[in-house]
Amino acid sequence: MIEILIKGGRVIDPANGLDGVADVLLTNGRIAAVKPKLEPPAGAEVIDATGLIVSPGLIDMHVHLREPGSELEETIASGSRAAVAGGFTTVCAMPNTDPCTDNEGAVEFVVSRARAADLANVLPIGAITVGRKGEQMAELGQMVRAGAVAFSDDGDSVRNSGLLRQCLTYGKMFGKPFISHAEDKDLSGSGVMHAGPLSARLGLSGIPAAAEEIIVARDIMLARMTGAKLHIAHLSTAGSCDLVRRAKAAGLSVSAEVTPHHLALTEESVAGFDPNFKMSPPLRTAADVAALKAGLKDGTIDCLASDHAPHEQEEKDLEFAFAPFGVIGLESSLGILIRELIDSKILSWPELLAKLTANPARVLGLDRGTLSVGVPADLTLINPTLEWTIDARRFESKSRNCPFHGQKVRGKAVVTIVGGKVKYRAS
Repeated sequence: MIEILIKGGRVIDPANGLDGVADVLLTNGRIAAVKPKLEPPAGAEVIDATGLIVSPGLIDMHVHLREPGSELEETIASGSRAAVAGGFTTVCAMPNTDPCTDNEGAVEFVVSRARAADLANVLPIGAITVGRKGEQMAELGQMVRAGAVAFSDDGDSVRNSGLLRQCLTYGKMFGKPFISHAEDKDLSGSGVMHAGPLSARLGLSGIPAAAEEIIVARDIMLARMTGAKLHIAHLSTAGSCDLVRRAKAAGLSVSAEVTPHHLALTEESVAGFDPNFKMSPPLRTAADVAALKAGLKDGTIDCLASDHAPHEQEEKDLEFAFAPFGVIGLESSLGILIRELIDSKILSWPELLAKLTANPARVLGLDRGTLSVGVPADLTLINPTLEWTIDARRFESKSRNCPFHGQKVRGKAVVTIVGGKVKYRAS
């Protein structure tokens, strides 16, 4: 019998409305008890959590692990190491690999590689269409059988509305969410940053807010028509946030996420032409950031996700217009979110952790994101006062394209437990 007793921490379990000092006993990979002043069983490992926050394991429902196809940027193993170092016990791998995760065998590959890494839970997201080309429905049912937890053509929206309607209609029987990458590429075109006065001054082609909002509106309409579960990835504009708010008010099964970089940065960061500030969707205006934070506060935005997107240094060293979109975030997210949401008093700790645990678990239908007795023992222990400097050179990720490199933050995951086993402990 393997037992761990976590003693004296501030236990925050948003799913059960728990916030107070307590002990947590883990037995054979499951939560066995959450009570004050538990006595350690004989032979149990005891972790002193005094001064720490004890949370259900953090869930990041939007990461890119690049395997298969781009293993120099990231692998499932290296991405899993980055995940547990950042406090994430579960991550969801997007399907835009090479080859694409659009069939049962490809899903099984991700599951197998994650099992071999034996670190974080890596849950595959299957493509909506074959090759993410938007021409033919992928093998949705077979991918669910192999372990897919959601469907997405992330990196692209499904341009053909008729085909997407068919996919939503058929796929809803599996109860899995469809994750929308909301971008009208006929509008975004060759854009590389937010379209506005600043892009004009910098001489860079712009991506208008409408390129996102048109697809958000369309996909909500199709969700209403079909009754499918819809999740909007990486919201970046005030208009998109308002569309999701209205959909929820109408009782639709619509949820949404936002990334740390869209909360902490604005288009002004692009003025230095540093490609580490080039991401899709692009950084928007200060007014958009304020709207996204308000959406988090009022519950419009359910989840926080990193959109961890590794790239080789040689790729990001190109001129801004030619460098690829994407930044990494698994190891910097928690510190940035604490600064932007806790320190600024936009969210409380229970509210923040709900968007990193219970809410993504609800959206994905997972038996995780809680400290309820009997569920898998995934936990994250956070030192909320630890001050540290984000140093991408020391990351577990194979890539270094972090827009927050060199920034000082407060709060860090110091112990990450997956399945009742310590997978990361800060040195």
